[in-house]
Amino acid sequence: MITVDRGRYGCVREDAPPDSPIITAMRARELGRKSVVVGDRVALVGDVSGDTGALARIVRIGERTSVLRRTADDDDTTPEGRLERVVVANADQLVIVSALADPQPRTGFIDRCLVAAYDADIEPLLCLTKADLAGPEAVLGYYAELDLPHVLVRPDSDLSELRRRLAGNISVMVGHSGVGKSTLVNRLVPEALRAVGVVSAIGKGRHTSTSAVALRLPPVGRSRKDPGWIIDTPGIRSFGLAHVSAESLLHGFPDLVEGTVEDQPNCSHSPHDVDCRLDAWVAEGKADPRRLESYRRLLASRAGETDQRDTPPDDELPPS
Repeated sequence: MITVDRGRYGCVREDAPPDSPIITAMRARELGRKSVVVGDRVALVGDVSGDTGALARIVRIGERTSVLRRTADDDDTTPEGRLERVVVANADQLVIVSALADPQPRTGFIDRCLVAAYDADIEPLLCLTKADLAGPEAVLGYYAELDLPHVLVRPDSDLSELRRRLAGNISVMVGHSGVGKSTLVNRLVPEALRAVGVVSAIGKGRHTSTSAVALRLPPVGRSRKDPGWIIDTPGIRSFGLAHVSAESLLHGFPDLVEGTVEDQPNCSHSPHDVDCRLDAWVAEGKADPRRLESYRRLLASRAGETDQRDTPPDDELPPS
């Protein structure tokens, strides 16, 4: 597994005991422009003792079983504009952390994460925090047709169900700042000591984690089952999808797919296509109209027709 910090990569052997030292490595020149990201499996040469001051070299990057990407179209600091970024490699599961209150759940963000998960062939898991402040009915009702697996978390709740779903997997945790993701990581891996922030008065969390890091989950009791890994990612404002094709975008809305079967082959499913079957599909009560609205917002955002940084109402749970 890999952690990345300013050109240095922290590596551990996957079969090593939990207290094994982290091996510090640098990317070998012969790799050229090939990037190394958190979750990569690599081959090392040189000093792999993990001793202070020791430095190994990464000479080969293993074939990736999955690649979770996002388009950094919420970042106006890069001259490249919409810059595609690999979030993590070789993940099995995407844990989407969302608060039920303070801040309010943002289904637009969850929809984006679901599309990215399906596009990367990674299983999604919805983790709803702050369940002591509000019930999950509205959020779960919005995703009723997807049969989306979920767990509820309260400040004093037992995390055994979440641990069960994480066991044996490499799970990426994503979520807006302020939803309690770092607090959750610290409960799962007490030695992690991830920075914990507070939620501001306007309901937007402070960005407290600054770099992605892979953490081995501690064993549960005397169980010999692999407890798995979690990869904690920094709090992000949006999950850009410009790298996802329009066809793949639809796969993030399986409740709408059947409604497109009778469409014309070149239908873009946008509001401008007056003959799009999705409008009739929703009108017949076969899908939630809010889901179609969300899908079309993502289509417009992907095409650059909207600025997703300025659409907070779209990310909050729409009225039923």
